[in-house]
Amino acid sequence: MTSKIADSIRRGLEEAVAFAEGTADVSRFGVHIPDVIDVKAIRGKLGMTQQEFAGRFGFSIKTLRHWEQKQRAPEGPARAYLLVIDRDPNAVQRALRKAA
Repeated sequence: MTSKIADSIRRGLEEAVAFAEGTADVSRFGVHIPDVIDVKAIRGKLGMTQQEFAGRFGFSIKTLRHWEQKQRAPEGPARAYLLVIDRDPNAVQRALRKAA
């Protein structure tokens, strides 16, 4: 029993490392990106104005307003980015600072 558990943990760690290194077979991993993202709620949760949110995360203010007024909806990659902002805005800000 113990060796089965150890093998399962080892395989999981190997998969995690391969995924982190970019060598994993991505067809084995599923990612769920919601069809609808409430951009205004994300911004509100962070206590930012539209100007602050757009500037901090690299959106045009015009695009942000269209999303919040439901005139347009974020496409797949933008939805994924907004989901990460919602879940861990500090990580996004750290990554963007390092990229600058």
